[in-house]
Amino acid sequence: MHSSANLIKRSKILWLALVLACIAPAWGADLSNKETASGLKEALTRGADVAVEQLGKPNGFLGDKRVKIPLPESARAAEKMMRTLGMKKQADELIETMNRAAEMAVVEAKPILTSAVKNMSFDDARGILMGGDDAATQYFKRTTSDAIGAKFLPIVKQATAKVDLAKEYNQYAGKAAKFGLLDEKDADLDSYVTQKAMDGLFLMIAEQEKAIRKDPIGTGSSLLKKVFGSLGN
Repeated sequence: MHSSANLIKRSKILWLALVLACIAPAWGADLSNKETASGLKEALTRGADVAVEQLGKPNGFLGDKRVKIPLPESARAAEKMMRTLGMKKQADELIETMNRAAEMAVVEAKPILTSAVKNMSFDDARGILMGGDDAATQYFKRTTSDAIGAKFLPIVKQATAKVDLAKEYNQYAGKAAKFGLLDEKDADLDSYVTQKAMDGLFLMIAEQEKAIRKDPIGTGSSLLKKVFGSLGN
């Protein structure tokens, strides 16, 4: 009788131990996944915040050759002629307005980028972690470009509307594009500036991402060090 009871007791203990052995790794993996997701979200948030802050300050675009917005390439010859004919001031005013518009617009990207981070799935996180140096930047491009463009465009339009040369550009560029004399994507100055502002934003985010991957310790975050340091970067 005692032997049978002991056997049942040992069986229960063995079963409990087996169940715990199966569950424990899952608990550990779940904790690891949470840490990974948190680390990635922190990295994305840091990169986006720094990029927006750098570009949104005075001369964030205008004073940085990497992101400064010039006149459309197909209008460079006309710009050169303007400067030759004594219209340097007007050309400079237009270029400054374009870049100031980008500096004003870029701050509108922050809540959109933050929302993209919050809505990131586990598959997104895994793809970013195991992806290349700009995997997070590509995630931002894929999930935020439409919304950011929609936010930027009205701000750019409001800024360029104050410059007569911008109005003239749109008027004549539109006609030139119809005859194939100007690239279609450069025919609307506001759309051009909006796209260039987005290009500059994603360029700066990519640089921040690359820096974090290369030196997670330098961020001062133990979580980023743990997540990205585990990749051997």
